[in-house]
Amino acid sequence: MIRTVVFDIGETLVRDDRYWASWADWLGVPRHTLSALVGAVTAMGLDNAEAVRLLRPGIDLGEERRAREASGHGEFLDETDLYPDVRQGLQGLRDMGIRVCIAGNQTTKAGNLVRDLSLPADEVATSEEWGVAKPDPAFFRRVVELSGAALEETVYVGDHPANDIIPAKAAGLLTCMIRRGPWGNLWANDASVLNSVDWLIESILDLPSLLPRSSEWS
Repeated sequence: MIRTVVFDIGETLVRDDRYWASWADWLGVPRHTLSALVGAVTAMGLDNAEAVRLLRPGIDLGEERRAREASGHGEFLDETDLYPDVRQGLQGLRDMGIRVCIAGNQTTKAGNLVRDLSLPADEVATSEEWGVAKPDPAFFRRVVELSGAALEETVYVGDHPANDIIPAKAAGLLTCMIRRGPWGNLWANDASVLNSVDWLIESILDLPSLLPRSSEWS
């Protein structure tokens, strides 16, 4: 029986268009240039922050984030950043009696911005708030604590194989990969990823019908 579903944030619930566009504007480079570099480092299996470092070698990302915030060009989210299936999909899970949590590699401010959207979720947490980031196993231990359910009763949903699917599976969680965004589309047919997922979905709306009920769980 599935009691809790925990969702990643970026490119699972929230589109990253605004995020990368704002970084490109801040760095003074064409948006397409940074977007293409994000795609390139993704294909190489590198952290997407490497795209910024390629443009500005030696950059201190923490310092730059603080400078952006101080100048009024920091992180921002509103309803237009959500994928269109998010509210209905999360509400559908809650209507089934499933606990819905959100936990991703984001800043404390991003966590508060997600909370301000008043999504149908029981808890929201970020890596900065926890002091540990994916794919560190300690992050997924915190996910289990957040879940409040047993490992075999908890599903982690994400789009990134290295940050989401493989470490969540290694932690003993059930896993669901959503096929969207650069990572989800690039890696969804990779054999090593498919071996680590319990479900592969195109939309959050697909998930309720796939999750086993108590009578189906062995």
